[in-house]
Amino acid sequence: MNIPSIYDFIVKSGLTTFKVKHSNAALPAHVQAQKLDKQSKKGAIFAVRDKSHFLETKVKGYIITSKETLLEDAANLTHFTPNVYRTFGYQDEERRFIYGFEEKNLLQINTFVVDIDTVAYSREDILMACMDESIGLPTLIVRSDRGYQVFFVLDEPLFISNNHSFRGLKVAKRISDNLKRSLQSVEADHFCNDFGFFRMPTEQNIVFCDLNNTYTMKQFINWSTQCDSDIERPLFVVPTKGTPKASVMESDWLQALIQAVDVKGQKGQIGRNNTLFTLALICLQEGWSEDRTYDFLDEFNSKLSHPLKGRNVQTIIQSAFSGKYHGAAKEYVEALLDLYVPGKNFEVKLGGNGWYKFKKAREDRERSHFEEWEQDIEKYLTAEYNVSEPFIWRTQKEICDAIGISSSTLNALMKRSTKVIKFVSGKGRYSKTGWTTVALMMKHVLFSTQFKKSLYKQYIHQLQVEVLPLCLNNGAIELFQSKLAIYLSQTVPLVGEIRLDGSG
Repeated sequence: MNIPSIYDFIVKSGLTTFKVKHSNAALPAHVQAQKLDKQSKKGAIFAVRDKSHFLETKVKGYIITSKETLLEDAANLTHFTPNVYRTFGYQDEERRFIYGFEEKNLLQINTFVVDIDTVAYSREDILMACMDESIGLPTLIVRSDRGYQVFFVLDEPLFISNNHSFRGLKVAKRISDNLKRSLQSVEADHFCNDFGFFRMPTEQNIVFCDLNNTYTMKQFINWSTQCDSDIERPLFVVPTKGTPKASVMESDWLQALIQAVDVKGQKGQIGRNNTLFTLALICLQEGWSEDRTYDFLDEFNSKLSHPLKGRNVQTIIQSAFSGKYHGAAKEYVEALLDLYVPGKNFEVKLGGNGWYKFKKAREDRERSHFEEWEQDIEKYLTAEYNVSEPFIWRTQKEICDAIGISSSTLNALMKRSTKVIKFVSGKGRYSKTGWTTVALMMKHVLFSTQFKKSLYKQYIHQLQVEVLPLCLNNGAIELFQSKLAIYLSQTVPLVGEIRLDGSG
């Protein structure tokens, strides 16, 4: 496992190649790297040497601006920010406490990371959840003593600017939210910071790595848009003018929330700090002053069974009013209500005026694109799939009738598809047609790994040598072969040495 390549792959062009001063690189290489570095803006990442250095109100760490420094120090680091920031510095003269790791200071987003704060699931459980319920296989899975962190790396970084009120950041946060929602079956932490500190990948803690497995922003946006459509969540809001703004403070859900007294929280839940912070953001959105907000939250805090100290309340309010935030997130409010006002259903409205723009209904569009037919076939096959079998056996007419696609369109689609696999066994009246997808085939392999270990080598040999060469989609088979090769290379300790030519 090439750890330097992994770091370079994650941080991409965000850091300089070598240190400005005291670099160990040869002069010609340093000069050449400087020329390349000037082609794009550089920033910094933040690093921490020990988890205990995450203090309640500040972080003890240091700033890394070059890949050379990152590689030199990686062995002594526990956490880092895989995404790059444009503004950074130290809070004190001793250069111990760092600042700048705020979303508004992001220069580029290189990866989305989902935190799974439990070891109750295996690597295969997470991979299957990614394929079955999320966007697809991740790039990297890092394991710690308390859980996993799943990296979905972009093929090219998303650069963040303040144009259109940080629209790019808002899109990225929605994608991150949908990724966390999609992996709830393996208890993904929905409230983990979208673009904060994560575990430093090392040879010891990486349990899955596929650097060929990246996603474009277009893929993320299309997938996230479909997630939003499935739960009827608006894609974006267009503000309107001239409509009186109803006060959130008068809403029944807020009154119910501020009457809750048993707000403490536990591991994996949002507790007092997040509740007070959310309420402070609502006050900010309502146009309240910090003094008025303090009076309100101090009274709320004093009613709690386990109140915070007054100084902590003031710190929370200062953070909410720091200028980094515009208002509370509806998802956080709904989660608070589920936890602390159980058994009641509220329609949460945060006072924003506007109309919601949804994606145009498919039947209203003139024609369906190949990508959409491909997605329909994937959904159909996924719904019909039995993980213990590699294929779903259906005639082409049955597929066409089920999807509502013409035979000619299906034939054209299968010639270009890199996701759907078609397999014909036998000839003439005795032939039968099998269908699957790259994701489902990998899911089947994972199932075989877990439940058929004794027959695994023999089965992979049969699949690789006898079945796949007869399938009709070269592009899909090549994609599956590459993913399988990477997976097999990481399962050697489990099943013994396996080579793709069937020997071993």
